[in-house]
Formats: sequence, C-alpha cells, structure tokens
Amino acid sequence: MKEQLYTIPLNDAMNAHDECPFCFVEREVEQDLLDFALGSGSSYMESDVREATDKAGFCRAHFKKMFDYGNTLGNAWILKTHYMEMRKQMADVMKKYQPEKSTFRSKFAKQGPECKNSVAAWIKEKDESCYICKRFADTYERYVDTFFVMYKRDPEFVEKVKNSKGFCLHHFGDLCEAGESKLNDKQKAEFYPAMFELQTKHMDRLQEDVSWLVEKFDYRNKDADWKNSRDAIQRGMQKLKGGYPADPVYQQKK
Repeated sequence: MKEQLYTIPLNDAMNAHDECPFCFVEREVEQDLLDFALGSGSSYMESDVREATDKAGFCRAHFKKMFDYGNTLGNAWILKTHYMEMRKQMADVMKKYQPEKSTFRSKFAKQGPECKNSVAAWIKEKDESCYICKRFADTYERYVDTFFVMYKRDPEFVEKVKNSKGFCLHHFGDLCEAGESKLNDKQKAEFYPAMFELQTKHMDRLQEDVSWLVEKFDYRNKDADWKNSRDAIQRGMQKLKGGYPADPVYQQKK
C-alpha cells in the first residue's frame, strides 16, 4: 500500500518500536493540541477557538498540562473568558434550581446513578467536558479507522504489527472493540488469534522484566546483568494503563 499523508503517523508509530504505537500517536497528538491551544501561533486569541474553549473548558489533567506548558498570558486569557462563561451558566442553573421535596423514604434511599440535584448535575457535566479531550477523541477515532484500513490493505503493515511489541491494555481494548465492526468474519478469524498471541507474548515479556528488576535488588545479583529491566517500571506501567510515566513535562518551545 502506497504511503499516504494519513498513514504516515501510524507508520511512524510502528517504526518507533514502542511498547504501544497508539501511546506514541496519543502523545504526538496531545502535544500538537497543547501547541495549538497555547503555542506561539496564539490560537487562543482567535474568537472561534476561544468560544469553543469557553464552552468546553478543560479537565483537571489538561489544566495541569496547560499550567506546565508555561504560557502564563495564554492561560490567563483562556481562563478570563472561560470564567465569564462558567459564571453565566452557574448563575442560570442556580436561578432555575428547585429542591426536591423530601420524603421519609428518600432519606434512606441510596443515591442512584442519575443525579437529582440540577446544580450538581451541571457541575458533573462540566467536570467531564474538555476541549483537548474532545479534539483528541475525534482524532484518535480516525487513527483507529486508519489502523484497520491499513491492516486490511497493506501486508507490510500487518507484518509490522505482528513484529511489534503489542499495545498497552487500554489501546488494545479499543482495537478489540473496533475490530468487531471493522472486520468481516474471515478477517476476525485471523486478526483476533494473532493479536491475542502478540499481546500475551509481550505481557509475559514485561512481567519477566519487572520480576528481574526485583531480583536485581537481591545482594546475590548485584553483579548480574540488568538485562532489559532498567526501565521496566515505566514500561510496565505503560503496558497496563498507557501513557509515558517517565516523560518530562511538555513545555512551550522558546
């Protein structure tokens, strides 16, 4: 399959021979989004971007990454108008609030999954809303689609996958779920056994690396070879949950 513009990031991720190619892509996309939101291009000064960030806001994790990124003025501008939007919405939801009448039974009833307090429900909605998360989710979905397009059409890409280090469990789960709708029955009969074998092989490898790291702290092994265990902690964490625990914070390029 001839390389296209949309296939380059996934091929780059596979060529990196990382513990998870989708973690590799995820990091690249998230850093690009931080650059877009706060970088020297000053997208935060564009009215359409600010309107979107004002309404969506940011999750706790991305507020932390935005703070670490280092653009004080950019963060301040984003917060200034986002606060105006939040205060407006908060005033509206508080004005409309009507407490439910208490009953004897309600005092002993357990709170269900649906929040009955309209103010609390609004806050929960805002907690789950994030401009960067939403932009990333849209981009990530396209990469999953591209993965299966390449897997079905490009034998060279299939070989790269089979010779890779597998995936983190988080992204492996996404691939397993997407495969149900992206592949036909014949393709599923080949894809899932191959991926299960690949994932098992590399989960076993990580377990061995972590186990040997523990053994290296035994005085009897102080002169033994470290093998592949020196960075086993961060790779082991990544394999289970995704991400890069040992990464330095991503900051604005000066």
